[in-house]
Amino acid sequence: MRPQPDPAAIDELDLLDPRLHATHDLTPVWRRLRAHDPVRRHDRFWSVTRHADVLRVVRDPGTYTSLQGNMLRTLLRGHDPGAGRMIVVTDGRKHADLRRLLTPGFGPRTLGPVTRSIAEATRDRLGSLVERGGGDFVAEVAAQVPLRAICELLGVPVRDRRRVLELTGEAMLGEAAPTSTTARIAQSEILLYYTRLAAERRAAPGDDVISLLVSAGLTEEEVLLNCYNLIIGGDETARLAMAGGVLALATHEEQWARLRADPALVPAAAEEILRWTTPAAHVGRTATRDTELSGRRIAAGDVVALWTVSANRDESVFAEPDRFDVARTPNRHLTFGYGPHFCLGAQLARAELQALLAELRTTVSEIEVAGPVTWLPSNFVNGIAALPVRLA
Repeated sequence: MRPQPDPAAIDELDLLDPRLHATHDLTPVWRRLRAHDPVRRHDRFWSVTRHADVLRVVRDPGTYTSLQGNMLRTLLRGHDPGAGRMIVVTDGRKHADLRRLLTPGFGPRTLGPVTRSIAEATRDRLGSLVERGGGDFVAEVAAQVPLRAICELLGVPVRDRRRVLELTGEAMLGEAAPTSTTARIAQSEILLYYTRLAAERRAAPGDDVISLLVSAGLTEEEVLLNCYNLIIGGDETARLAMAGGVLALATHEEQWARLRADPALVPAAAEEILRWTTPAAHVGRTATRDTELSGRRIAAGDVVALWTVSANRDESVFAEPDRFDVARTPNRHLTFGYGPHFCLGAQLARAELQALLAELRTTVSEIEVAGPVTWLPSNFVNGIAALPVRLA
């Protein structure tokens, strides 16, 4: 269990420090902010912690834009290299066009075969872990299944997938540790790989997501940026939710017993894991004009951090929000966002999480944490880097 800081000492806490989020459970800090200072000014940005206020901001891209970036790291630096070209950092007509272009790649016809592949991959990876009695759940299951699904959606040839999975795993270290040399090299290599793959798709289009991008007349840079966004976004939510969900089940034995006893709880349990883990701790926006939010004056150009990790524990929306409940309903979590930027891969992430829970129910009787749990040092992604478990 990570220690909880004194919520009264909020002035002494640096919410930008990635180590703070890795080493501490900030639940009481968010609770205090929701109750007493829900739109709080820091030196360089605003923190928004209530569910209703987060909804108000994400529903209004005209007043709170994504064009400057969608995370504190890039917003406070002053720009995002993908701004106006990558779907998560576009707004208005450009965003709508990109979304319309990519939506078929995440539709039922495409996801059907991928969902079957997810079930097979989950069975293989989890079965191998169970046979050995346990291991690092993140490295052996949670980091593998989502990346395999993304490779299928992007049409990565089977012969390349092992190397692509390795590179993508290394590249994603950069989301938590942006100074990592290994991560920067891997990010460059993965972009070079997709440059070659995009060229192949231009010559011989298929029915994969890359073919959708190149057939729409996007520039090479736009294709690469959106591929990279889909790789990172498509992996992180499922990977971190899977790992955090297994930890939650291991530490809430009565909820694990309920889930094992009732297969009908799998969809509700998946939604509760998405709320409980909240893989994207915050999303960022920039005010386009002077405005007001919960009585606070927000000036044009101000950076606003929407702490989804707090909104998903808002007492005004969730009964007993700090209780993990696999049967929770309704469950109006904001893990996938809301409005124009609602996550394109939401159904894919749900399929991955439900496949894991279904396989756990039928394969595993006991889940035990077998060593220290390592959390990612990041103020943007919220989750576990290593989870040693014993499985019976």
